[in-house]
Amino acid sequence: MKFGIDRLLAEQELRKPLLGKRVALVAHPASVTQGLVHSLDALAACSDITLTAAFGPQHGLKGDKQDNMVETDDELDPAYGIPIFSLYGEVRRPTPAMMDTADVFLFDLQDLGCRIYTFVTTLLYMLEAAAAQGKSVWVLDRPNPAGRPVEGTLLLPGQESFVGAGPMVMRHGLTLGEMGQWFVDHFKLDVDYRVIPMEGWQPDAAPGFGWPDSRIWINPSPNAANLNMARAYAGTVMLEGTTLSEGRGTTRPLEVLFGAPDIDAVKVLGEMHRLAPVWLAGCAIRPCWFEPTFHKHQGQLCNALMIHAEGRFYDHIAFSPWRLQALAFKAIRNLYPDYPIWRDFPYEYEFERLAIDVINGGPALREWVDDRQAAAGDLDALAAVDEQRWSEETRRFLLYR
Repeated sequence: MKFGIDRLLAEQELRKPLLGKRVALVAHPASVTQGLVHSLDALAACSDITLTAAFGPQHGLKGDKQDNMVETDDELDPAYGIPIFSLYGEVRRPTPAMMDTADVFLFDLQDLGCRIYTFVTTLLYMLEAAAAQGKSVWVLDRPNPAGRPVEGTLLLPGQESFVGAGPMVMRHGLTLGEMGQWFVDHFKLDVDYRVIPMEGWQPDAAPGFGWPDSRIWINPSPNAANLNMARAYAGTVMLEGTTLSEGRGTTRPLEVLFGAPDIDAVKVLGEMHRLAPVWLAGCAIRPCWFEPTFHKHQGQLCNALMIHAEGRFYDHIAFSPWRLQALAFKAIRNLYPDYPIWRDFPYEYEFERLAIDVINGGPALREWVDDRQAAAGDLDALAAVDEQRWSEETRRFLLYR
């Protein structure tokens, strides 16, 4: 199979509209060809492409920034002498001066299929800037490693943020190329938008169910270390809105349901089975221990629950990471009624709202966790309506069936 970048490089006909145009690339460490050449180097080597700028999203073009709200500076590329602009530094929206450096912006970011992964928002901001200045945006499409399943509640009006670009569910089921089409339609953007689609991507095919066996995994961000993380992320990312460790400072971040020095993981797992055993389907859950070298609970021994959405334990249809993570929170609240679960310090440049509400695009999940009378069916009914609505709304934008 071929990703969008591979097709653009291999098919001269696709590159023809770029002749005589100034071209910019939006990329990160996972922006590589099937031969593992970085897209910046591969495009610079094309005699018929005039590369004039590059852009890096959150974590930087090099992927060297570890955490949220750790910014990257603009720089000059030493090999090609072109500016590299940061879209996670002094600005998160491209400025007019940045947009003036090119005519066509090639967007080649590997996504994780989750609303909160900020590359989705960066795409919207790029499309809006291009619409304002008469520029073109091409998405060089890549797989959604989480596949087609959708899950979670829709972001509510007024809850938009850098981790919530619009009224999407948490696990959106689209590629970035497809998401761009939805953005253009939903926000009524007058922009020259194109997708260079993949060739041969089968999102429902085993064993990858979104991630092809023929391609190796390269971290699109520092803590996105493997396919297991990508599958679990639409749930485990919610830990960023809590005092519980998401495993940062360990070798398996965002692959745990929680980690804490003062919570009994085995008891929590038992309570989860009691509350909603069906929400634990599709994966294996294993009690474990870790000691973070940095971040939350640094240097403290934490008890944790590890997710294994991989190998023989993985069921692509049954696995529901958003519900699974919500269930872990509910079990902790039941067992430890006064535990300070919710983080109350700034998150992704949001200084007023609770981080968990920013992440979920509204307070519904937090309120369900904290309501001792609320049952699993209550959250399930709330999410099911939104999931159906999202699936129906986005069906016409699917490029791969």
